Amino acid sequence: MSQNLVEKIAQKYAVDLLTGTEVRSGDYISIQPEHILTHDNTAPVAEKFNSIGAAKIANPRQPMFALDHNVQDTSADNLKKYTGIESFAKEMGVDFYPSGRGIGHQIMCEEGYAFPGTMAVASDSHANMYGGLGCLGTPIVRTDAAAIWATGRTWWQIPPVAKVELSGKLSSGVTGKDVIITLAGIFNNDEVLNHALEFAGDGIESLSINDRLTISNMTTEWGALVGLFPIDAVTIQWLRERADFIAGRGLEGVPSDEDSKNGEHPRINLDRIQQLEDDQLSADRDALYIKELNLDLSTVTPHVAGPDNVKTMTSVTEMSSRNIKINKAYLVSCTNSRTDDLAQAAEVVQGSKVADHVEFYIAAASSEVQAASEVKGDWKTLLDAGARPLPPGCGPCIGLGIGLLEDDEIGISATNRNFKGRMGSRSAKAYLASPAVVAASAIAGKITGPDFYSDVKPVSSIKINSQPSAAKSTVSLLDGFPEKLSGELIYCNQDNLNTDGIYPGKYTYVDGLTQEQMAAVVMENYDPEFGKIVEENDILISGFNFGSGSSREQAATALKYRGIQMVLAGSFSQTYKRNALNNGYLVIEAPELVKDLKEKFGTEKLTVKTGMIASIDFASSVLLVNDKKYSISSVGTAAQELILTGGLENWVKERI
Repeated sequence: MSQNLVEKIAQKYAVDLLTGTEVRSGDYISIQPEHILTHDNTAPVAEKFNSIGAAKIANPRQPMFALDHNVQDTSADNLKKYTGIESFAKEMGVDFYPSGRGIGHQIMCEEGYAFPGTMAVASDSHANMYGGLGCLGTPIVRTDAAAIWATGRTWWQIPPVAKVELSGKLSSGVTGKDVIITLAGIFNNDEVLNHALEFAGDGIESLSINDRLTISNMTTEWGALVGLFPIDAVTIQWLRERADFIAGRGLEGVPSDEDSKNGEHPRINLDRIQQLEDDQLSADRDALYIKELNLDLSTVTPHVAGPDNVKTMTSVTEMSSRNIKINKAYLVSCTNSRTDDLAQAAEVVQGSKVADHVEFYIAAASSEVQAASEVKGDWKTLLDAGARPLPPGCGPCIGLGIGLLEDDEIGISATNRNFKGRMGSRSAKAYLASPAVVAASAIAGKITGPDFYSDVKPVSSIKINSQPSAAKSTVSLLDGFPEKLSGELIYCNQDNLNTDGIYPGKYTYVDGLTQEQMAAVVMENYDPEFGKIVEENDILISGFNFGSGSSREQAATALKYRGIQMVLAGSFSQTYKRNALNNGYLVIEAPELVKDLKEKFGTEKLTVKTGMIASIDFASSVLLVNDKKYSISSVGTAAQELILTGGLENWVKERI
């Protein structure tokens, strides 16, 4: 059987597969990723690690710690936290990059932790960025991180995979940032939500690695879990140039380990690059994709996203005509603060000054990027124009440090997110754009670009592929896992039912609540009558993107404590799904059943006691309701283990 690139890399990093098993989209698998990044959140992950009872990290070469989020905070408390993380890294023998070295995602790329053809994860949503290098990068939650530290592995359900075909070539002055803003702006109805994306097409060869990293980084905001580019001549050339640079730089600053004692970089070296080139890992020609999206790069022009969301786009030409005065401009973050980005901005501001009423903040993605920019003269050009430097790190992108947006201010940023309140005051408005547009806006004092383009509508299309109905083989069930499960369906019609609706935020930080107390308040924000309608052993079924919003685990555990056997939905927030299974609670997608119930019951009642019995046959992966069969994803042994042991923490305890 053919596999796409996501499935091929997942196959390489799956463990405990039955002989001859080929992994597919939808499969639950145990994974042993090549590397895992944690940043400032290393401290809470370490607390989880210690609470599980782990004493040592299973493979010290697997994790990497990089301090990058709150680097401007020099308070005693934060410095103590940072010192504690560094001490923990030394104690465990883990590679550690201190505050000031740069943003963890950038270091993952610079130092080869995110290597093409491998799988790397991070307890941060922008792990997608590694896909720009052909590395399968995807986010995990903190419990997963602790599990990987302790055992080397966690679980993953391979997402549905969509192909994004890029044709043509970008016009001069148009960048990868414009591409991803355009994609997110055109396909803005959750077309790729919780999908893995593979980029393809003849347009890719003209995209630099910098463009690819930017696009992959912001597939997160587009809603995807993976944004994977192919491993091609551009990738290999970047690696060879990187290896040459490292040879000149030496191994100064590279955490020492036994692999680097021979004088070679432990991850980026000529032998490994040659092996990668020889392997030529790629998707099979007849690989299956659930969707195919197309964009003609030659029709892309500079656009601005926002305010308050990434999926509203407006051409720079139109924005300039609106005369939107700005207060602050930002060239910071893991998205667009690499050497090429700084060079683009420096070219725009050369010989000009930042408008008097504008504060223009710059921060390189890493200390190495800043040093290279200084050598080229771009950094000085930006400073001479009036830009205000910040240390390499995250900072204002996540609302930390100086330069945040104040009440009613307007900012334009080359970052990845502009959600209300993220970069400061909730009454402020934030727009996103390329480094060149941000720099031009800082000089002009309003949102504008360095050049003007005709307002050509981008040429795009989408095709939904019908999937062949291959006969499903019987799923191997572990001892103790039920072959069948049945219960009455309780229907809650709402799409995008967020975690605050499921478990109200006012209870989230109330310590000491019993399981019974948590069960009593579940879903009360969604429907105060829910608790009176639902009964023990019912099966909850809801709409699409169930569990969106915050990452609170109680939104999963409170339903479990209420006695609801499991949750069915059209689709789930990936974080919600991870929190549910990590707590031994089963959730399964049933989109066709949800569509049938929407047609039958409508939206008049928030909660409906349907009187319909759902029966799930786990061995054959079939859901039966009123004599109608619905196909569901197989619940593989990786998921079964979590259910049987009561969650990931218990699973880890059994293995350390």
